[in-house]
Amino acid sequence: MTLISRTRARAVETLSLDSPGNRNALSAALVGELAGALADCAKDGDVRAVVLTHTGNTFSAGADLRDPPRPDALVALLRQIVELPRPVVARVTGHVRAGGLGLLAACDIAAASQQASFAFTEVRIGVAPAVISLPLLPRTDPRALARHYLTGERFDASEAVRTGLLTAAGDDVDAVLEPMLDGLRRSSPQGLAETKRLLTARVLEAFDRDAADLTALSARLFASPQAREGMTAFLERRDPQWAV
Repeated sequence: MTLISRTRARAVETLSLDSPGNRNALSAALVGELAGALADCAKDGDVRAVVLTHTGNTFSAGADLRDPPRPDALVALLRQIVELPRPVVARVTGHVRAGGLGLLAACDIAAASQQASFAFTEVRIGVAPAVISLPLLPRTDPRALARHYLTGERFDASEAVRTGLLTAAGDDVDAVLEPMLDGLRRSSPQGLAETKRLLTARVLEAFDRDAADLTALSARLFASPQAREGMTAFLERRDPQWAV
């Protein structure tokens, strides 16, 4: 079964997370397939930009708790998006949770419809947004991120724009993206690649400095008793034991 669907129009390759049955959760299989599709785009000189979007009402529900990717595989995928020599544009029309927000932060441009919603739900299952912090911390407002990291509250597209998680939002996400994609199509491949290198330098510094520590933290937390209780409670649709 294909988990990433692909289309192309006027030099823009669209990669759609296509696993609506589990709300496009980041399974080991989906992460591997997306990495392969991105590698193909990097080698294809006819691709000017990549749009990352989704089928169904959820962009991504975060890590698949039944088949999670290895932390180092998720780090590699996020870095691949940041380093891809083509601009990567996120197009969101639904919900984004936990690890899915790392995908948004790794993209160069991110736009959403006003119907989209966002939440860092890691704290509610006993873990932390460790690996996804690599692209998130350099690109978002620290005060706003502290609130959303610590509380797990749901927030809307306008707040996501204010915090720097999104570039723009509107009632029609395709209308929002149209002038941006037109600009990318009018830009030279060399100009885009070198400009992206300038923009991502600080993000890649975070990967070089912190990836090993955050990967180890993620693995340790997911193996902890509190995480086991949190994930069990989530799958059983009940409150975890620590909820008061």
